[in-house]
Amino acid sequence: MNGQNKNMVILGAGESGVGAAVLAVQKGWNVFVSDFSVIKGVFQNELNKLNVEWEQEKHSMERILSADLIIKSPGIPEKTPVMKAIREKGIKVISEIEFGGYYSTGKTICITGSNGKTTTSMLTHHILKKAGLDVGLAGNVGYSFAKQVAEGDHEWYVIELSSFQLDDMHDFHANISVLTNITPDHLDRYDYDMQNYVNSKFRIVQNQTNEDWFIYNADDTLISSEMKKRNPPVNLAPFSLKEEQNPGAYAIDKQLIININQQFAMSIHELALKGKHNTQNALAAGIAARLVEIRKDIVRESLEDFTNVEHRLEFVAKVNGIEFINDSKATNINSAWFALESMENPTVWIVGGVDKGNDYAELTQLVRDKVKAIVCLGEDNHKIIEAFSGVVETIVEAKSAMEAVAFGYRLAKKDETVLLSPACASFDLFENYEDRGNQFKQAVRML
Repeated sequence: MNGQNKNMVILGAGESGVGAAVLAVQKGWNVFVSDFSVIKGVFQNELNKLNVEWEQEKHSMERILSADLIIKSPGIPEKTPVMKAIREKGIKVISEIEFGGYYSTGKTICITGSNGKTTTSMLTHHILKKAGLDVGLAGNVGYSFAKQVAEGDHEWYVIELSSFQLDDMHDFHANISVLTNITPDHLDRYDYDMQNYVNSKFRIVQNQTNEDWFIYNADDTLISSEMKKRNPPVNLAPFSLKEEQNPGAYAIDKQLIININQQFAMSIHELALKGKHNTQNALAAGIAARLVEIRKDIVRESLEDFTNVEHRLEFVAKVNGIEFINDSKATNINSAWFALESMENPTVWIVGGVDKGNDYAELTQLVRDKVKAIVCLGEDNHKIIEAFSGVVETIVEAKSAMEAVAFGYRLAKKDETVLLSPACASFDLFENYEDRGNQFKQAVRML
């Protein structure tokens, strides 16, 4: 795509917007960057180095509407005045990933889903890297795809995609696509219509042909019923925790089996990541790796030695036989559900923060089965206390990470677990979920 003498406007100057600017300048576009918020200092410096014009805390409409092409940040909803005006004028709008795709010759493994996509992306990248492939990690994790294309295109990319990014991808083509699961999320951006959200997720298979592969969760009822309707013209590699899949992968009777280019098997106990959802992530990443023809011993080794994203079911320490786990990244009910589901020992659960309209009833059965005591860590805990009184005998309140950890240590016994998995945002007592996780880890280390 030739950018010579054409005007590009980039809306949003975060990692993806600035990365798009780097590639656009290299390809001869006239670039203008507009952000309705304040642009971070590091990104301002980068734009200045590129000699790109930019503005912050406003959108100059006339300038924006004279664009030939617009790249928008995935965080900008369609209902904003600027997007309404752009759509009315009919200017083409794409995501930074789509733009990078115009100029990249690399092959792509694209991963989406409501939960598990970050872990699956990191795990897939880890295996490919260990096998010595020239591979970049991009999208929702890692660095801007467009910037990597500009600074030295890779042979392979593992790209984590949110539904918002997929919405602005039209010509993009994944060599291998992965859909981990679909649960209600972000419905406010999809007119509260679940089908709209499902359609967004399924954009991951658009433009795929019979030379490509689609890896998906066969146990997810929404995905299965959608597959019957769609029947995409792509090779299918489902994964399941319930029944054998060939081609595909499954985990039954504590064995993980991948049926792609000969059979591969290993014990679930050898996986670095514990819990049912992580077994699903390992199956998806394992299929992708075997499709790329990575040797079995490297796949095995990678699944055994992978360390997960910080603040996502992160093992912190064992103190007098009590295990402390930091899952501060669990900012919604769904993520907390996965965390609790993966607990194998009686658990003291630290929960709470800024509630996004949570319905705790979904967790009642799990809490009954797994949780021996609850420590509330938030300014306002009445909803949590109301939801679990009578389900769990002991519920206490803490006003700091230090206090929460002290309660956890007192309430748990040897061979039990203290889990921070808040199911809420962190802004009442902490700066963000990272700050909450770091304070938790700090407190555990001081025990």
